[in-house]
Amino acid sequence: MKRMSEPARRTEVSGAPCLPQGAPRAAAGAVLVLLFAAGCARVSAPVPPPPAPDVGWSTEGIASWYGQPFHGRLTASGERYDMDAMTAAHRTLPFGTVLRVQNLESGRSTVLRINDRGPFVGDRVLDVSRRGARELGMIESGLARVRMTVVEVPGENACWEVQAAAFRDRANALGKAADLEAAGHRVRVESSPGDLHVVRIGPVASRGTAERLADHHDGLLLGCGSPG
Repeated sequence: MKRMSEPARRTEVSGAPCLPQGAPRAAAGAVLVLLFAAGCARVSAPVPPPPAPDVGWSTEGIASWYGQPFHGRLTASGERYDMDAMTAAHRTLPFGTVLRVQNLESGRSTVLRINDRGPFVGDRVLDVSRRGARELGMIESGLARVRMTVVEVPGENACWEVQAAAFRDRANALGKAADLEAAGHRVRVESSPGDLHVVRIGPVASRGTAERLADHHDGLLLGCGSPG
């Protein structure tokens, strides 16, 4: 699905048009000087972003998804965009914010981390990765009405967990958990809204260790206590 890139910042001129249409060329220069002297070219002040919401903040709106040709390009956070990672773009939420996103049409839900800016199309509120779209069941439709809830805000945590997998079928989640336990990991399975069964590794005291686990298992890094 085509995704628009973030528009460049632009200055806006307040008030009426600075140069009346149809003004004679000879008079245009004099008019322009007078209007600038009168403050016609005032530039509007930038609007500061809203404060970061707390855990539990929730809102609803239309979500879209993006894949090619953005795969591999730098995101607004400086990370490389991976369309198969559990990430999303939002216009203002701080990078690193973790959201639980639920498709209100199908009931399917997943957990995504904000690492990019967007979407910049109409009234859309979230742009999810291709993998996120697959988890939410919106690959074909391209758009879905969703509820997004903040489950973790950026900051230092005392311990970490890795969401290694999520399944609609609890038996599959238990099977994955058994495999991870056999490999020596501490694992638990949580059931979340929309009958999604999440497999988590942890807790882990070191963020570095947790990041390596997340990379190895293609998982999502979460702070301890983040809702499943």
